[in-house]
Amino acid sequence: MPIEESPLPQFESIRQADVPKGRDGKHKQIILQLLQAIDELKNGSALKIPLAELPDTKENIRSALSRATRQRSLDVATSSDEHYLYVWKASNGKGEKN
Repeated sequence: MPIEESPLPQFESIRQADVPKGRDGKHKQIILQLLQAIDELKNGSALKIPLAELPDTKENIRSALSRATRQRSLDVATSSDEHYLYVWKASNGKGEKN
């Protein structure tokens, strides 16, 4: 018995400007704030971010921050405890660790 070929599905066309863009999601605002604060950090300083004030889990924020810093070739490190997420510049801009 021959296999019937199904017709190709019909697709709708929209303007390219109306296509949703990548990762402009729920973490965008906090990540932009963190990136700005990281830029302003002095060597030897770290951001101390209350976990209770994050819009998502520390794991999800760390992941989003990691993606954003990789895109910008920033070298940052993170740590956390029960109440805070800590973020700091991992190198001094010359490839050397602080």
